[in-house]
Amino acid sequence: MNKIHAAITAVHGYVPDYVLTNKEMETFVDTTDEWIVSRTGIKERRILKGENLGTSDMAVPAVNALLKKRGISASEIELIIFCTTTPDLPFPATANILADKIGATNAWGFDLQAACSGFIYGLTTAAQFIESGKHKKILVVGGDKMSSIINYEDRTTCIIFGDGCGAVLLEPNEEGNGIMDAILKSDGSGKQFLQQKAGGSVKPASIETVTNNEHSVYQEGPTVFKFAVTNMANVAAEIMDRNHLTADDVAWLVPHQANKRIIDATANRMGVGTDKVMINIERYGNTTNGTIPLCLWEWESKLKKGDNLILAAFGGGFTWGSVYIKWAY
Repeated sequence: MNKIHAAITAVHGYVPDYVLTNKEMETFVDTTDEWIVSRTGIKERRILKGENLGTSDMAVPAVNALLKKRGISASEIELIIFCTTTPDLPFPATANILADKIGATNAWGFDLQAACSGFIYGLTTAAQFIESGKHKKILVVGGDKMSSIINYEDRTTCIIFGDGCGAVLLEPNEEGNGIMDAILKSDGSGKQFLQQKAGGSVKPASIETVTNNEHSVYQEGPTVFKFAVTNMANVAAEIMDRNHLTADDVAWLVPHQANKRIIDATANRMGVGTDKVMINIERYGNTTNGTIPLCLWEWESKLKKGDNLILAAFGGGFTWGSVYIKWAY
């Protein structure tokens, strides 16, 4: 019997209609289009507008389109792993809210929180259920409504983030394609450099925490940049070495879209040219858990069966890692 791998068999994404451009940001925060583009590569980002809309409301159209594309019903889904930093509510899990909204009546699910590395953590977690034979159809969703935790008076963070969501379906594969390897790492000492200071059990919400904008993203940019450049690049190179892959063997680098300079550093470390790198940061900014599945969605038509993909991410806390995938269709 051939070894079972967990393969991506469908992918889809969703981004909100509202486009927040750098020019518009110039009207309410002390920044310029030139400054933002030169330091991040971002030209615009999408924002989810409307009352009482959360991350699950972006997941619903992404998942429904995925199911239609694959030709299956929501009732066939056995597990939903929702990777997000901005859940609809502290509880219940957004995975369960999504299951109810799409009619996945036979699925169990949970949320996975690993900041910007969440989606690759989720892929690796889901793969264990496929490889063991426990499940045959698993949804891994990555999405965030980052606008809900951004202080739009803080020019160091508000320029970076946008809203969006992507989803993939994992199924068993015995042809030698699918998730081949993963290296996942974390270092909690990085908490002080990138975090949301209030809203958890250590510092529950209060008038003071709201007044002090402590429910928004806090980041010490230069420190995070240094860690991200080094670790994301190194782990991508490490997974190539471990699987005896050269730059010529890699069809695509699928990097987390945090900063264009970090993406370039990772590609350089791997030795791959820009023609092999999926980049959409200029249009969407950093959608946190949504960046990698949104890239896969937009590049889906260019992917060929057997293509070697290297996924790489770095997130707050710190978390980072890389996944090696052989594309299955």
